[in-house]
Amino acid sequence: MFSVCRSGPSGSLSVFAQPLIRASSCTATAALLCPLPRHASRTSARHSSTELKRVLREIIPEKRNLLRSVKKEYGDKHIGEITVNSLLGGMRGQKSMLWDGSQLDPISGIRFHGKTIVECQALLPKADKGGEMLPEAMFWFLLSGKVPTTSEIRAFSTELADKGTLPEYVSTLLDCLPPTLHPMTQISIGVAALNHESEFAYRYQQGLAKADYWEPTFDDAINLIAKLPAMAAKIYQNAYRRGGRVPGSISRTADWALNFSNLLGISSDPDFVDFLRLYLALHGDHEGGNVSAHATHLVGSALSDPYLSYSAGLQGLAGPLHGLAAQEVLRFILSMKDAIPPDYTPHHIERFLWDTINSGRVIPGYGHAALRQPDPRFEALMTYAGGRPAIAQHDPVFRLVLETSEIAPRVLTAHGKTRSPFPNVDAVSGVLMHHFGLTQTMFYTVAFGVSRSIGPLAQLIWDRALGLPIERPRSMCLQSVIASCEVGQ
Repeated sequence: MFSVCRSGPSGSLSVFAQPLIRASSCTATAALLCPLPRHASRTSARHSSTELKRVLREIIPEKRNLLRSVKKEYGDKHIGEITVNSLLGGMRGQKSMLWDGSQLDPISGIRFHGKTIVECQALLPKADKGGEMLPEAMFWFLLSGKVPTTSEIRAFSTELADKGTLPEYVSTLLDCLPPTLHPMTQISIGVAALNHESEFAYRYQQGLAKADYWEPTFDDAINLIAKLPAMAAKIYQNAYRRGGRVPGSISRTADWALNFSNLLGISSDPDFVDFLRLYLALHGDHEGGNVSAHATHLVGSALSDPYLSYSAGLQGLAGPLHGLAAQEVLRFILSMKDAIPPDYTPHHIERFLWDTINSGRVIPGYGHAALRQPDPRFEALMTYAGGRPAIAQHDPVFRLVLETSEIAPRVLTAHGKTRSPFPNVDAVSGVLMHHFGLTQTMFYTVAFGVSRSIGPLAQLIWDRALGLPIERPRSMCLQSVIASCEVGQ
């Protein structure tokens, strides 16, 4: 195995013929990648969020009792049916997972512990300077079902800041990756590498009672969430600024999104920070059946630690059918802007949409696997943008998004092949990033990955607290499907 590291500001790669070896003979660079004694690498994951852990410890016995009573009273009841179409169609719509934090209603959209997005925006704490709910408050709410106080969230934000610095071995590992490697590959590697300091993995090896699995899982989850902004900013710096130090630093007095913004160094506009707060809170959880959430749950069900589990979730998020829609929308809107005249009318937009459909392509940002109304996350971002004249009145790209959102549903309905012709959150999220100067579209999914951590990791803690089993569905070959159906006739 040979060490491959970026050398110099140009980001060029050099290959050292010396193998990476262990113990005292490691070179200065390679030593950072050598295994450390477990006790030396776990300090940052300890003593996580005493208050939130206390709240959770009080809730767990009641939830465990509820789970036992549900299994005892309703264990043999049917809550749906599996058809051949279910088996062949990606299990779409099939009820087969326990997921407590959020539930998606086809009409009203996502609800977090029964609360709509608008209700969460009113209830959850905000920054001292800013009008949007804090994503760390959303995590607290998803995990506990309780609305935190402002003082609780201020303390939690400080804890995330205290744990936010990347270990040197992870920074070195990221520096050794080719800058041209896809940013989602880089972040999944970085997250998996944090397994080196997993409290859960360490305590499981030492012998840990099953009832206590949740506590080190909690510690790992908090540690991972805290470090994701710094990891994402490091990847941005290496991929798009030829490496070196990131332009900002972590402040103990800043919230999670503000520190992310400072580390990225893309915009000093307070509206960008508020956009990040809203974006990170809205994208955090969307039931458990989406690929990133389900992959995290699936890998975690084998008792893989949160770092390995969420690394798998990130790799699912990197797929074009899951996490790449925001950049596809931006490219689509920019191509429309180039194709229609500067003094365009609604007719020009409608003609462009029909030309897209008639050429066999889709209109990105429209339709959703479960929603049958406009995505409330889209509406929340549009409301945010509508209150800022610099976006709503003076950004021609956003204006096209707004006008397209009024025309596209009519076109898609007339076309007749789309179940849900309404805009989803991707129809605007990437365009708002573009507005604030975040124009590297391959990075959009990384920002999505920072956000999505808060939902699956909250549920992973509950998976361990409730002792949920390893996920192991049965599979069938086509001949078995045919035989089973014919036997039933």
